[in-house]
Amino acid sequence: MDFHKELTEKLKTAMKAKDETSLKTIRDLKSRIQSREIEKGEPLTESEFVKLVQTAAKQRKEAIALYEKGDRPELVASEQAELLVLEKYLPQMMSDSEMEALVKQVLLETGAQGMSDMGKVMGPLMKAAAGRADGKRLQEIVRGMLS
Repeated sequence: MDFHKELTEKLKTAMKAKDETSLKTIRDLKSRIQSREIEKGEPLTESEFVKLVQTAAKQRKEAIALYEKGDRPELVASEQAELLVLEKYLPQMMSDSEMEALVKQVLLETGAQGMSDMGKVMGPLMKAAAGRADGKRLQEIVRGMLS
């Protein structure tokens, strides 16, 4: 199903169920999509949609961390609820063992030997992970294997 149609259906469902969190989050997502499509001048592809959702999810995670620092549990709960809604639209994330296997494969393909080859490894690695893995976590794994 096209993500536009899916979001519209989820929006209708949230309205009927009076689910304010889902309603707010999906409206925000639709607004981001519309802005990006106007900016771009054409409809978003599936991968661009995923990147947009990842950005929104990352912003929620950062807000959660800041609200936890500021001792604002009500705002933390709100952001976590929105993050749960966004995660439904993200691809399944890779496990640590899958990430380690991917890093080993890319290290073999690139012939990386030490920390100086980090940049040579990260580009192809991020393309291979294609939004299914956290970049910071991949970097940690690469550092561990190259050092």
